[in-house]
Amino acid sequence: MSEMSDFLENALVNAVFRNTAYTSPPAVYAALYTIDPSDSGGGTEVAGNGYARAAITFTAPSNGMVAANLTTFPTATAAWNSITAMGIFDTTTGGNLLVWTPLDTFKYVGTNDVLSFPAGSVTVTFA
Repeated sequence: MSEMSDFLENALVNAVFRNTAYTSPPAVYAALYTIDPSDSGGGTEVAGNGYARAAITFTAPSNGMVAANLTTFPTATAAWNSITAMGIFDTTTGGNLLVWTPLDTFKYVGTNDVLSFPAGSVTVTFA
C-alpha cells in the first residue's frame, strides 16, 4: 500500500514527536473500493450484495515493510463491479482509514465470485 491516510500520519507524528498516545487497533480490516479514496478518506466503498470488510493480518516487519497473509472476502451475492482500490481500516464498519492503494489492475467481482489476495501480495511500507 502506498498511501498513508491523514488520520494515521497525524496519529504517528503526535505519538512520536508530541508524546500523545496512539492506541493501536486490536485488529485491522481490508476494504474494497469502486472509486478510489484519498489520504483524507472519501471514495466509494463496496456496499451490499454480501460485501463485508475482511480481517487482514500481517507478517513481522522487515525494513519498514509488512506483508499480508491470505485475505479473503465473502462471496458476492450480486455484482460488486470493478474494484479499483483497497484500504485498511481500524474497524469492520466506519472507523478510520489507515492506508490505501489503487489496484495495479482493476478486478471485476460478479455474482458468486470470491475475491482473495494471496499471502504476500498486499504489502505496507513505511518509507
